[in-house]
Amino acid sequence: MKKHQIWRVGEVGTEFFNGLLEPWASSAPWALTSHSEAIVRHLLGTLDASEFTISNEIAIHITAIVEPGVVLKGPLILGPRCFVASGAYLRGGNWIAERCAFGPGAELKSSFVFAGTRLAHFNFVGDSILGGDVNLEAGSIICNYRNERVDKEVRIRVGETLHPTGCHKFGAVVGDHCRIGANAVLAPGAILPPGSVVHRASLHDDEAGV
Repeated sequence: MKKHQIWRVGEVGTEFFNGLLEPWASSAPWALTSHSEAIVRHLLGTLDASEFTISNEIAIHITAIVEPGVVLKGPLILGPRCFVASGAYLRGGNWIAERCAFGPGAELKSSFVFAGTRLAHFNFVGDSILGGDVNLEAGSIICNYRNERVDKEVRIRVGETLHPTGCHKFGAVVGDHCRIGANAVLAPGAILPPGSVVHRASLHDDEAGV
């Protein structure tokens, strides 16, 4: 399996290959999320200090709005015109592009989030790559760990075949313009093509063929 094949299925937007993350475009998605802290630390050194407030490995664009009561842990890059509501929790090495929004109670861990994506409120997204204009309704979850079985390795499906990742923690690649309904759950290893809809209160588990 070619690593690029995963990106073609998930299709997270041309900015992935043409922007700051281009050096990692040939890596498998789980390689990026597994090394998100190191990657974000590297990217911190490329930022224009006149456009970001940078302290303790946390870079916040001067146009971003961060409400009181937010918990931010570095390394973190929060892009232009983003909004982070009170009670949100961002940790574990996150890179966030412009115009993204995180509502009350939203938690983001070790992830890369592209332009215009929104976590409404009370969401968890772990070790994932979210394309542009993705919307997660209230309570929807992207899981990153196979708690239910002894073998914890996450496997991803391409066509009819499951492929090992070598990782115990990996969430999803969610293509551009996807919609995740309220209280829906994506099991670890999900790969969603652009424009996919996951219905409210449903389970999407690629490993189970669902």
